[in-house]
Amino acid sequence: MIRKLLVANRGEIALRVFRACSELGIDTVAVAPPDDSGALHARSADETVEIASYLASEEPIRAAKQSGADAIHPGYGFLAENADFARAVEAAGLTWVGPTPEALETAGDKLRSKEVAREAGVPVVESGEPAELGFPLILKAAAGGGGRGMRVVRTAHELDEARAAASREAEAAFGDGTVFAERYVERPRHIEIQLLGDVQGTVISLGERECSVQRRHQKVLEEAPSPALDQALRVQISEAAVAFARAIGYRGAGTAEFMLAGRDFWFLELNGRIQVEHPVTELVTGVDLVKQQLRIAQGEPLDVSNSLLLGHAVEVRLYAEDPRTFLPQGGKLKRLRLPESIRVDAGVEEGDEIALDYDPMIAKLIAHGETRQDALTKLRDALAETEVEGVVTNLPFLRWLVTHPKVRAGHTTTAFLVENPPLSEPPPRPPDAAWRGG
Repeated sequence: MIRKLLVANRGEIALRVFRACSELGIDTVAVAPPDDSGALHARSADETVEIASYLASEEPIRAAKQSGADAIHPGYGFLAENADFARAVEAAGLTWVGPTPEALETAGDKLRSKEVAREAGVPVVESGEPAELGFPLILKAAAGGGGRGMRVVRTAHELDEARAAASREAEAAFGDGTVFAERYVERPRHIEIQLLGDVQGTVISLGERECSVQRRHQKVLEEAPSPALDQALRVQISEAAVAFARAIGYRGAGTAEFMLAGRDFWFLELNGRIQVEHPVTELVTGVDLVKQQLRIAQGEPLDVSNSLLLGHAVEVRLYAEDPRTFLPQGGKLKRLRLPESIRVDAGVEEGDEIALDYDPMIAKLIAHGETRQDALTKLRDALAETEVEGVVTNLPFLRWLVTHPKVRAGHTTTAFLVENPPLSEPPPRPPDAAWRGG
């Protein structure tokens, strides 16, 4: 049993894990370098240990031993999907709250993942040499995701420059500049399946999330369920996700990501961690995903099954960033009023400083309703109540987004923000016909 847990992360995800631990009677340990020692997560744990950096893999292990913690939860980002870190945690005699190092290695290698997916009968996008694929194509980092090391190439004369830029970005982000080429699917939807797997080998799907509204290949609005899926297609994609997870011996909470065009779908990758957008799944299934992570790490069998979906949930991320350019902004939160009518997962509070050295997320706002329109209306009203002073935020953009006719109608793809620039005037009304993308 886990008695004391160290969270090797910061911000809202550290606070989210602390809440789950508190409800389970587990003591908590925060870590923070000197420049982040005053952060909310460092003030909220039962104990805080200073570390040199969130990216120094030896530091959380040292802090765990110093504090007497017997388990480490990596959160998301930083070291969360680092197989060597997971292996070092286990070698130190600590409980690792996450997938096995071997599963992380396979999931983290995008080329190997595609091979495993093919062998498991899961559809993947064609990859290969640019001359064979033709254009447009997309270059991707083999060692990571999150939009980094990614370039769309539409003509042959763009290829060399794009490949060099993608490789440099991948090297800086992941320490590996390897990139590969893949056929580019125009205007797809982004669908992901929430998975849970236990040490006994059981893997289940908790349904999908749609995350098609993105800027720079990073998610802006997430919802569950997807307005594009009927039950038959939901089952097909879920079965594909479970097949891949079983093929790599997956345990813990994970997310299989897919592209969808019409009724065709292709596997992209498996993220071996809790996702930023996990609350929308929690609200429509009633399953606490962080508690499930902790129970699975303790060796307990899954105590949930493939759940019936309960209503609809939508999440947006409130950032300290320019609402048109999405460039990060720093400053002191002189005033912060977050809505009480919906779920809010915040990583800061009034009076805190938003530093440009770290993720500028202020909070996630998540609304749940009986229908999709109910959830969007609740989110619209909650955003109207939200007040932030002292830093520039994307609040005007979020208010624009959740009232946009195409968003309200569910007519969005990954190209939405390219075709509808932030804060631009929306069309007067959406088309009447139902539309599933493609």
